[in-house]
Amino acid sequence: MHISGPIAGRRSCAAAIAAVVACWTALPGPDLAAADGTPTPSVPAPKLDWRPCVQGSPFDCATANVPLDYRNPRGRSVELAVVKRKATGPGRRVGTLFFNPGGPGGAGTIQMPQNYEFFPREVRERFDIVSWDPRGVGNSTAVNCFASPKEANAWNASRPAGFPVGEQERKNWIAAYQDLARRCRQRDPELLRHVSTADTARDLDQLRQSVGDPQLTYLGISYGSILGATYANLFPGKVRAMALDSNIDPHAWTNHASDDDPRLTTFLRMGSDRSVAATLDRFLSLCGSATTARCAFSAGSPKATRDKFDQLVRRLRGHPVGAWTYGRTVSDVVNSLYVVHPGWTDLAGRLQDLWQGRVPGPSPLPPAPPVPNPHPYVGEEQAAAVLCSDSPNPRDPGVYHALEEASATRTGDTGRFWTWAAEGCATWPAVAANRYRGPWNKPTAHPLLVVGTTYDPSTPYTNSQAMAKELANARLLTNNGYGHTALINPSSCIAAHESRYFIDGTLPPVGTTCRPDTPPFSAPKPSGGVSTGGGAMAGIVS
Repeated sequence: MHISGPIAGRRSCAAAIAAVVACWTALPGPDLAAADGTPTPSVPAPKLDWRPCVQGSPFDCATANVPLDYRNPRGRSVELAVVKRKATGPGRRVGTLFFNPGGPGGAGTIQMPQNYEFFPREVRERFDIVSWDPRGVGNSTAVNCFASPKEANAWNASRPAGFPVGEQERKNWIAAYQDLARRCRQRDPELLRHVSTADTARDLDQLRQSVGDPQLTYLGISYGSILGATYANLFPGKVRAMALDSNIDPHAWTNHASDDDPRLTTFLRMGSDRSVAATLDRFLSLCGSATTARCAFSAGSPKATRDKFDQLVRRLRGHPVGAWTYGRTVSDVVNSLYVVHPGWTDLAGRLQDLWQGRVPGPSPLPPAPPVPNPHPYVGEEQAAAVLCSDSPNPRDPGVYHALEEASATRTGDTGRFWTWAAEGCATWPAVAANRYRGPWNKPTAHPLLVVGTTYDPSTPYTNSQAMAKELANARLLTNNGYGHTALINPSSCIAAHESRYFIDGTLPPVGTTCRPDTPPFSAPKPSGGVSTGGGAMAGIVS
């Protein structure tokens, strides 16, 4: 299973967050209740013993102990790794901004420090910025189904890169994920049942209490949107300000709260295959309209460039270039569409290398942040543990090939990627003990802001429309742009509206549309947003 996250694992990483000061209003919240509505015992907030993450680090680290099962708070506990950068404005601190980078499986203790310098100055001055590795992930009590890195590497090598092509690769793929399920069942079956989105939403409320904020200020991107929506409906009175960017349709995530075996996978219900096809078409059209100096893969016109791409992927099916198979290349295309600058330019260069029969060179990784364990194990089973136990997917491995062909007929090569991305759920050994499946329209203490991008390769714009409609009181802000999340594809317009919302709760006018600061394959503009704190930052999801 390959679940793409908006920041983790990208070639260059940068998060963009526009948020600042506000007046805090403490409103009474509901009693703690299980996702099915049954009351659960109250749980004291964990004490956070903040210390420098490593000697000389500007980031502070702490560990929070929370119940594995909130219905049994005296039972087993799990650890949450938490990271903070203190507000830099002396005497001007307002509170805490909690940030979830998506996934599922995004390690906030790594991604927030990697991206801190890209946050707007107002955020750094007025807020402690806090993130955490959700339960089951990274430096927290993590799902790890292998006894050693050698075992994990061997498992990764046992399946095709990207997605399977042909009957034998499909057999190998299915067998690999059956083996993964067996290993996970043997290692820690109890943990697998308690890494749901609802569990993590309760952890987030515990962390909010631990930092002393009466209500939550939160930014969630990608999977972080469904986490935020879950929190907003479990703790509606505790929402101060919540921005959800690049959203997952709650009904697509829960399969409309049905217990029936779903006909489609999570990503096909979301429409990720259609959305990535539209985004790829824009990539090729804009590339073809640019010179080769701006887009190395350009064939001189949009149609010629689309034809060139089709020829390349057909050729790769029979004649890989080194390790660059058809499946690996299509997977790389999908992931590289997430971030326009520099992702689209870099992708064009790799495609041109492949066109000319050259193996693309390795891509640089972002620098390690100053935290104790900057390279935690983040194997696929961590994302799978959340997705597969929380969101229904077809349980028969045999149906995925037919789903793949139907999607490819409808949307092209990239539909194959999104079909197989959830196949590991077919044999996943656990269902979450505490899932939240709705309702999604509980009135919150303050309205929410929903941001959606029109050409998003992962979470379609229609999902953001659905999220804004489902929530009791939310305003949709449209980013008429490209890539996965407006935050990592900079738009000063989006940033300005987000800032006003976080400052005083002012929502953008109904129907507001923004555009990116720099269109794809255009000359770079002088940068002023970071130094002035005026907007979103680019850079670079699992």
